[in-house]
Amino acid sequence: MRVLMVEDATDLAEAVVTSLSRSGMACDHADSVQGAEDFLAVQSYDAIILDINLPDGSGTELLRKMRSGGDRTPVLMLTALFSVDDRVGALDLGADDYLVKPFDQRELEARLRALFRRESEQKSDTVALGPLQYSPAQMTATLHGDRLDLTRREAALLGLLMRSPGQPLSKERLYDGLFTFSDADVGLNAIELYIARLRKKFAGSPITIATQRGVGYRISVDG
Repeated sequence: MRVLMVEDATDLAEAVVTSLSRSGMACDHADSVQGAEDFLAVQSYDAIILDINLPDGSGTELLRKMRSGGDRTPVLMLTALFSVDDRVGALDLGADDYLVKPFDQRELEARLRALFRRESEQKSDTVALGPLQYSPAQMTATLHGDRLDLTRREAALLGLLMRSPGQPLSKERLYDGLFTFSDADVGLNAIELYIARLRKKFAGSPITIATQRGVGYRISVDG
């Protein structure tokens, strides 16, 4: 899951980015409207955390511009001052959710996962594929009831694949879901390494990750 956080409070933003990373979400950070527009011009996101009060403009105006331009990316509004009028106005403009500062990081992550599920074929918090089950909240997976030993990035990659069962996802799409612009030293071929690791964990089971040359990778269950 790739997230953009638009927030000018550096300490808060850094804490959120670090926490989301531990939860398997790749998070870029913009500290202004212009910075957010620069990111959005070159990268698509699964969700956006958008503060209302920014140094060079209003988050609601950025939201208005996004929606008028046809950008339907789920947006969670974030602010310290959020009256009923603010909430109604933001939702009417096309915000999908809101959270008032100060907030609990666990709630932010839960709300982001909920937004992601709305856009996914899998609506349950636990994603199942035959004998394989994956919990996005816990970043854990079990196969035939036995817990798999997964690193954070392996778990995040598995989550991306399982949200689109039977459908190929390109190497670029998987890379975008795992890495941020700050991971510029990590190459696209890293996806092949993580795919190989997952395949080893599924050896002897009906779970397969097939390579469709020129298209991407597809997870499925045999039989």
